[in-house]
Amino acid sequence: QPSRWPAIVSLFAAAAACGALAFTFWKNATPEPTPALLAKAAPAPIATLTQAQNTKWAGSTLPTAELSPLGSGTLALLEGIATVRFASGATVTLEAPTRIELVDAMHARLIEGSITAEVPSAAHGFTIETADLKVVDLGTRFGVTASSTGNAHVFVFEGEVKLDDPSGRELRRLTAGKAFNVQSGSVGAGNLEPSRLPPLEQIGGWISLSTAFGDGKDGFARRGSQISEPQPLLMVKHSDLELSYRNERRAIITFDLSEVQADTIVEAELVLDPEPSGLGFATMVPDSRFAVYGVLDESFDGWSETSLAWESAPSRGDDLDPAQLKRLAEFVLARGASGSPLAIRGDAFREFLRADTNGLATFVIVRETGETDPSGLVHAFASKEHPTAHPPTLRLRQAP
Repeated sequence: QPSRWPAIVSLFAAAAACGALAFTFWKNATPEPTPALLAKAAPAPIATLTQAQNTKWAGSTLPTAELSPLGSGTLALLEGIATVRFASGATVTLEAPTRIELVDAMHARLIEGSITAEVPSAAHGFTIETADLKVVDLGTRFGVTASSTGNAHVFVFEGEVKLDDPSGRELRRLTAGKAFNVQSGSVGAGNLEPSRLPPLEQIGGWISLSTAFGDGKDGFARRGSQISEPQPLLMVKHSDLELSYRNERRAIITFDLSEVQADTIVEAELVLDPEPSGLGFATMVPDSRFAVYGVLDESFDGWSETSLAWESAPSRGDDLDPAQLKRLAEFVLARGASGSPLAIRGDAFREFLRADTNGLATFVIVRETGETDPSGLVHAFASKEHPTAHPPTLRLRQAP
């Protein structure tokens, strides 16, 4: 019987030749990827994260490593200061805590927080949008803030900006040194007052009292004006400018100690919750030192949240009279610091509370670090009227 191997070998040879021919045709018909094709497949970044100083991030949809290329998406900065350079040439600096959405090379949406922008002539028309405003650059350096309570603030350092409403209708123009504020009304003064809360017994014999308990209260005094209703934020600011330009603010808080036997207190701490104020910019001030004063004259414990004037407030005007106020403790908020609650404690703090005789303890929060720029930062802490953050709270441990 004749062998079939020659025919089989011939068949395999023919198949291999066809395969080689098909591969050669495919290779010649399919061009090598070129830089132009690769760029078309992967959209070019719209910005770069050029600098990140002491930063902590959470909730971002974009890369947060320094020098990362950025597309459209969200950056959520919890701590520190970060700088984003857009492909258009505009540079935006984020001050924590801030959430911002990068839309394209000429457009970003500030969800919450504070930014400053420097825009060269080539990027005229660069826009920062908030829930209430569109800030359109006309060749300038400007700052925009948007707070958790609905405040928005625009300040022009150099040049000019155009302000549009969300529909694009022009509202006004601002030039260097001018500012504009808007209140969205998301928190109404008529329903801010919370229900009064009982003290909270905690493990280990600690008691927590907020300013919402009993006859507790909180507010802030502002030089040159009177506060006539409770506010969601306790504003604090100190300026080294000439007296006529100073925009001083001090927070005042009172706790009801009626259910505490003051002379048995062995440990004490004051807990404050920092919040963005929506006023001023952290890049204009250094790390800031604050002091907590105790009000020695108990007649001032009767101050009113609805008629709080600078001269009659427990802090008693420009001078901190040592006969009426005792410096108890200090703390520092770093530039771009986290909004996490902070606890202030010390022996002098405890002894001040132990000396109370009328069941009310009043404190004044003062920023000791000054500033020389009119657009410097107003620091703020949550009050009992804040819709989401923690009110000032006094934590006490008594002797058994």
